[in-house]
Amino acid sequence: METQTKISAKDLFINLGAIVSLYTVVVSLVNLLFTAINTAYPKIERGYGIFGSQSISWPVATIIIFFPIFIFLMWMLERDYRINPEKQATGIHKWLSYITLFLAGLLLAGDLITVIFYFIDGQELTTGFLLKALVLLVLAALIFSYYLYDIMGKLTAKLRNIYRIISFLIIVLSIVWGFAVLGSPYTQRLYKYDEQKVNDLMQLNSEIMNYYSTQGMLPKTLSDIATNYYLPLNDIQTGKSYEYRKTGEVTYEVCAEFNKPSPGDTPKGSDTIVKVPRYGDPLWIHPAGGYCFLQTINPNIYSKPVLLR
Repeated sequence: METQTKISAKDLFINLGAIVSLYTVVVSLVNLLFTAINTAYPKIERGYGIFGSQSISWPVATIIIFFPIFIFLMWMLERDYRINPEKQATGIHKWLSYITLFLAGLLLAGDLITVIFYFIDGQELTTGFLLKALVLLVLAALIFSYYLYDIMGKLTAKLRNIYRIISFLIIVLSIVWGFAVLGSPYTQRLYKYDEQKVNDLMQLNSEIMNYYSTQGMLPKTLSDIATNYYLPLNDIQTGKSYEYRKTGEVTYEVCAEFNKPSPGDTPKGSDTIVKVPRYGDPLWIHPAGGYCFLQTINPNIYSKPVLLR
């Protein structure tokens, strides 16, 4: 009579931990590669819209932590299976393996269906789209083949090492390529500073417009609108005050010092096909260095303030 192998709490949590780590690494890796692909091969659009996050900090940090955890847990399982081969046939291992195999198979089929649909439907097969499809195809194929060999009992120690090496190379090359496309952590920090400066200038611009709507004229200096305690008057990176210059009755400039040029093409007109800028608004595209944004107020949209006698 065949005896059923008892599943311990340790077996349960190691198996669950390995699967959760695998899913976390795969999702983060896809996020990393898709972000790099979107930056290297941006979608060309007419007009402007909100551009998604270009940061790879979160997926890279997640991979750095969870990939070693996944390798360690899988090593523990492999060592345990060598000592107790019957544990490989336990319910928890089989269930998680079949679920992962099923999901990987769905991803493979869905990826191929999407590519074929785009081709038959006459839609443009851009380089970015094909690279994303290739990423999903390779990752799904690796996971599917690994767990298929495991279920069939053909996953030898040598084959496991081959999968580990391939996985490690994919992880390292993806992180290196991501930083090559989007810049080093230092470069990303400079972009973060520039984004903050643009956000500050947008707040200043809004406050200047509010001042005009209530006073019927532009402020002479930034001190005229400094009554708002939370108004960002200084550059968070350098500590220097942002510049404001009144150039006419309804025109003015707000200026700042930028580290990097905006990751988008300078607009040449509303009908020009250009890349979507990082900030989602063509009015705030800037080069590196000191730059002033010329602003114009339409006095027709503001009613004149009523002066009390």
